[in-house]
Amino acid sequence: MGEFGVNSEESRGVRGKPGANSGKRTVMVPRIGILCIGNTLMQDEGVGPRVAEELLRRYSFPENVEVLDRGTMGMALLADIKNYDVILLVDAVDNTGEPPGTVVTYLPEDMAPYEAFHGAHDIRLTNVLEAAAILGYNPAVHCLGVQVQNMSPAEYTISLSPSVEASLPILVQCALNFLERFGAKVAEK
Repeated sequence: MGEFGVNSEESRGVRGKPGANSGKRTVMVPRIGILCIGNTLMQDEGVGPRVAEELLRRYSFPENVEVLDRGTMGMALLADIKNYDVILLVDAVDNTGEPPGTVVTYLPEDMAPYEAFHGAHDIRLTNVLEAAAILGYNPAVHCLGVQVQNMSPAEYTISLSPSVEASLPILVQCALNFLERFGAKVAEK
């Protein structure tokens, strides 16, 4: 397993077995979703949407890749999850023990201790992924996060803290590296 928990076969998008007559492998291009999660009104909690904004502003993506700002959609994410073979979730994390602005990668099963609630009415992403599995939606899910400094400001705050703002180029590069592992050709605009 490599970074983001991607193995070499999965990263090349190789599926299937050699055909009985042809001896060739079937190569399918995976449908990839970069789902950026967060609440832009809650300071560092808005880092996911900022990553989506940067990616969409600076890069063009192939047809099999979508970059989406999904805010705090909760169970509504199921409509997205069913559409992809591979998903990179980008979100703010807390309680990692790392300094604010530290970029971390982790697998969904490791998500709960770091996961941030997006509000009292929201549901954890781990619950959304469990519901997706029950419905038979089983994309390969990988997570990219940044340790927050403040995601519960006393007043609505649209800007990120300086340490999380400084991590944006690293988060963007990590997302691009992730896509590269799956053979996605991204072009600068």
